[in-house]
Amino acid sequence: MFRKMIFRPLQNLFESVSRRLVNKLILLFTLIIILVVTSLTFISYGMLQKESVNNSIASTSNNLLLVGRNLESYLDGIEQLSLPQISYDEIIYAILHESTDYASKMYVQDYLKNLYFSRNDLEAIYLYVIKENKYYSVTKENYNIAVRVVEHPPIENLTWYQKALESPNNRSYQSFVKEESEQMTGIDYPVNKENSFMGYHRLFRSIISREPQAVLSLYFNSSVKDEIMKDIPFSSGQHLMYVSPDQQPFYVDDPKFFAKSEQAGLLKKLTEVSGRFTWSDDEQKYLVIYNSSQKEGWKLIKPIPYKEIYEAANTTRNLNYMIGLIFLIVSVILVSFTSNKITKPLKNLSLQMKRFSTGSFDVTAQVEGKDEIAYLSRHFNKMVENTNELINERYKMKIVEKNAVLKALEAEINPHFLYNALQAISTKALKNNNDDIVDMVDNLALTLRYCISGKDVVHAREELKHIERYLALQKARFGGRMQVVYEWDDQLMELKIPKLSIQTLVENCIKHALEKVSSTITITIKARMTPSFFVISVADNGPGFSEGKLEQVLNTLLMQWEDREELDEGENESIGLKNLNARLKLLYGDEAGLVIQSDENGTEMDMLLPRGGIKHV
Repeated sequence: MFRKMIFRPLQNLFESVSRRLVNKLILLFTLIIILVVTSLTFISYGMLQKESVNNSIASTSNNLLLVGRNLESYLDGIEQLSLPQISYDEIIYAILHESTDYASKMYVQDYLKNLYFSRNDLEAIYLYVIKENKYYSVTKENYNIAVRVVEHPPIENLTWYQKALESPNNRSYQSFVKEESEQMTGIDYPVNKENSFMGYHRLFRSIISREPQAVLSLYFNSSVKDEIMKDIPFSSGQHLMYVSPDQQPFYVDDPKFFAKSEQAGLLKKLTEVSGRFTWSDDEQKYLVIYNSSQKEGWKLIKPIPYKEIYEAANTTRNLNYMIGLIFLIVSVILVSFTSNKITKPLKNLSLQMKRFSTGSFDVTAQVEGKDEIAYLSRHFNKMVENTNELINERYKMKIVEKNAVLKALEAEINPHFLYNALQAISTKALKNNNDDIVDMVDNLALTLRYCISGKDVVHAREELKHIERYLALQKARFGGRMQVVYEWDDQLMELKIPKLSIQTLVENCIKHALEKVSSTITITIKARMTPSFFVISVADNGPGFSEGKLEQVLNTLLMQWEDREELDEGENESIGLKNLNARLKLLYGDEAGLVIQSDENGTEMDMLLPRGGIKHV
């Protein structure tokens, strides 16, 4: 019930709109425009989305590669800074004797000061002497550089120290992104972690015993790192992370996002040197692009929200929709104007046709231009004109037909009167014992009755019976000079043939054979079957047609039916054969017809009837 309430008004609206051609045209063109605009918008939107992703991947990958190389150079510089190189023996000696030798102590302090002054991104320097459980520190205090020696608990339990012991390079990196209290159980240096970017720890070992003697710890601020990271462009919603080979974050723009991504397993997907993949959190979907340094495997990771990537595509799509809407409105206006211009002549033509259908035969459609509508209007006017002429002619023909019917009724009396008169003569001759006259009159009466019957197609049995009566009358004329032979198969007695067709062929034998000579003439009437035809033949052994006469008769058979009037005037002798040939083609098709062969030994006329039955009756 609910569906009917919804769809029925829509159906009624569609029917009311579709009643007028102009509404159909407007609806059609509107749908086409909507389809084209929508298709182009979706296609362009998809292409822009793909292009935006490719551009983001290409530009971000290049930026990450460049920044990664700079960061790798930065780490290489830190490692070079931490190695004493040619003075390694001296620094180890000074560390071993700093507590007893004043010169060694001063050497250590000078070495640490020189390190501090060599770079402007150092926040603090610590040198922990393992055997003494103390450290030297170099820090900036109130615009002064202070070198202090402080007692410190053992550092064996500190995480960064354990990593340095395990490292084949005798070093480790310390991150301040996470709380170190969660990673270590010992007491770390009193470093200002908010101002520090990372800590670098270098383990000094004895050259002979390879035992750790001291740990040099360098703490760097964010000045150089920020300078390097600024080469990576940022926009709203994007993130950047710098992660060590052991998945420790050293730089994150949003610690909460990093914690959420780490918990969701984002870092576990960074399996290759560089690449990209799609990752989703609870809020949105990201395109994650990352690059790993080839030397140690430090990773720069940049998650970019897809909605930011698609922002340009969405803007273009909305702009396309707006342009499409404007285009649709303008197009509907133009289509409405054009459709009304086109359909106005059709409406006028439809009105005139409606008047014509109600019986107004004096209507005229206005013709404008030379297009198809003007063509229809001209032909409609011509049809109205022809209809008026046909009505007038039909009216006259009705009068003529009425007169012809009256005359036909009058003429119909004559054959019946003649038949009745012949019956009276036959009765009179019978009373006077004139049997020959009785037979002739009876045959003539039956022949006349057969001729005036309404049938056009009869069975061969009836036609042959009629031929016997017809030839009986001709025997009275020619006597014994006329011999007749029948070669007719009983199974062909029910064959349907045109009435008086065999008589027409027999008449030609009498006219062109018996009447031309005084000798005895034999007329042979026969029928046979071939794979395609029933063949009825009437032959005689008379003198035959002359060559010119046969050609004239054959040409007469080939003449078109509309030339019949000309034939009646000039070639009356062959009119019977011409009419019979035309009747055969009308009744049986173009394959039927007459075939005539004649020479000095006689004439044979074959009537060909296709073995498919009557096609036209």
